[in-house]
Amino acid sequence: MKSLSLLYGATYLIRSELRAYKAATTYLVLMLCVFGEAFLLRFLLAIGKEVRTVHGLREGKRRGTNKTIESRELFPMRLETDGKFMSKQQSRSAALVFAGALLITGAFMAPLQAQEAASSSQSVPPDVMKKIEALTQRVEQLEQQLREHEASGQSTVVVHTAKASALATNVPGAALIGTSTSAGDALVSSSSESAPVPPTKPAPAEPFAFADWTWLNGNARTKEAAFDSKFFTPEIRADASYIYDFNRPVDNTIGGSSEVFRSGEVQLTQLGVGGDFHYDNVRARLMTQFGMYAQTTPRNDASAAHGQWNLDTAYRYVSEAYGGYHFNALHGINVDAGIFMSYIGLFSYYNFDNWAYQPSYVSSNTPWFFNGVRVQIFPTAKLKIEPWFINGWQSYAKFNKKPGMGGQILYRPNGSVSIISNNYGLGTDTLGNPNRSRYHTDNSLEVKYYDDPSKFLDKMAFTLTGDAGCESGGGVACFGNAVKIIGGNRVIYPKQSFLGYMIYNRFWFHKDLFAMTLGGGKMNNPGRYLVLLPPINGATAISGTPYFTENPGDPYKAWDTTATFDYMPSQYITFRWEYNYRAANVPYFTGPGGITPPGGNTGPDGSFVPGFTPDLRKDESRINMAILVKF
Repeated sequence: MKSLSLLYGATYLIRSELRAYKAATTYLVLMLCVFGEAFLLRFLLAIGKEVRTVHGLREGKRRGTNKTIESRELFPMRLETDGKFMSKQQSRSAALVFAGALLITGAFMAPLQAQEAASSSQSVPPDVMKKIEALTQRVEQLEQQLREHEASGQSTVVVHTAKASALATNVPGAALIGTSTSAGDALVSSSSESAPVPPTKPAPAEPFAFADWTWLNGNARTKEAAFDSKFFTPEIRADASYIYDFNRPVDNTIGGSSEVFRSGEVQLTQLGVGGDFHYDNVRARLMTQFGMYAQTTPRNDASAAHGQWNLDTAYRYVSEAYGGYHFNALHGINVDAGIFMSYIGLFSYYNFDNWAYQPSYVSSNTPWFFNGVRVQIFPTAKLKIEPWFINGWQSYAKFNKKPGMGGQILYRPNGSVSIISNNYGLGTDTLGNPNRSRYHTDNSLEVKYYDDPSKFLDKMAFTLTGDAGCESGGGVACFGNAVKIIGGNRVIYPKQSFLGYMIYNRFWFHKDLFAMTLGGGKMNNPGRYLVLLPPINGATAISGTPYFTENPGDPYKAWDTTATFDYMPSQYITFRWEYNYRAANVPYFTGPGGITPPGGNTGPDGSFVPGFTPDLRKDESRINMAILVKF
């Protein structure tokens, strides 16, 4: 096989030299033709001018003129007066004419002779022709051996020379050969002469990259970043809204929501600037929050009262801030520490990502963020397991001694189904009660059941979320009222639990330019430990208020319904119109008289004000109009 490879290389080089020889010969012939044609043209021009000159002299002789004409023509002639036109100069001109004719004849004859020579021996030197004939015979012999070699199933060889690369055979599995160092040399190797190259292991698939998830509730619908770099992917969010509450509260204050806060005014709900940092497997994320969120989110966390340093102020303008590392194991492992989103209740903290502006209670009343450590493990491209070690239930600090533990399992078997389970436990999340532990499970199913971009109604999907939880110890019980005997006295531990659900269905129209969402939900939370405290007289989660207690056994049931219409001319903006109706079994929502004392907040936050009674109603209706932007 090595002999055959060398023979192919040598044959190729000889043929290359022959082609170069033919090219040089053709070039020479063409040059001669061009020269001959130019000479002939020049000759004819000169003859024409001489004839005109002679005619002029004859006319001058008739007038008695006898002079010598100096000419710049190719054939200068001294013309005599007696009609003798064949002088010595004319003899030289005739000789030049004859020489030109010979050159022209030779120029036209050369291609003919070259063509005849090519038809016979192609102008190849005899020794080269002998070598070609010998090589041709040898090739015929080796071709027969090659066919026998192929039949035996052995490896194929590829030859690379300094001037060309030729495939010796066409058999699959050919081995790659290096380039020779000089013309005519070939470096040949085969699978039998070199160690086999182990196959490269493909990189694990990126988690959840097998489908488009922009249809999900709680997930941003932007398909590409407006700007990106190797080190930083910026993100900018803006959420401005106008809310009209049909209760028309005199103080323009709306309570009982973590998304809507003022009525009859244009308000900046949230302005976030930040992004993702990523380099050399190190990662970090920062997202600021300005606007209403900077006030309303910290006031729902009572943990800042445990100890010093005013953590609600320290973290006020930060919605996300964490750093971590990505490990290239399995399909990826991320370890992050700081403040990160929780996604308990399915909806995102950022309204741009959601199907509705006002989510139901199961989402609005459950954590938006955690402060702690998370580990995101992707065993496959369709599964995420994410354990948490956190300070507490949507808290900047621990409420007591115990931290919270929990985690998320996210499974997406295909591009139309997403299953999420969030679970939390062990944390003692009641300020000043270290013996009361909280448990919660949150489970969601999202299904896209119709998708046809060619239709006006091009997509439909639904979400179903169910939550259950309770608190145990410290004077309350998870399952029914518990009776305890303490100091000979019969003490009842009231049931302290949470049960709720929500369901939404979304329709997309005209290639996702428009969308409509219908949905709502219900909750039952005896003990009110997950009910958002109305801001009566400036009340916060730390202060509480006597006007709306959150004691063990206090009943609270509520339900709501929502209709949302979105106009989305770009993937980076949403114009949203929404109608909400919310109701509860106890007075809870702001009525026309408002929840602010005359003259403003009086005394400590949430305190009793003599002569003042907040106007609380059992229901409310409102219209939300918002412009949502995300880059």
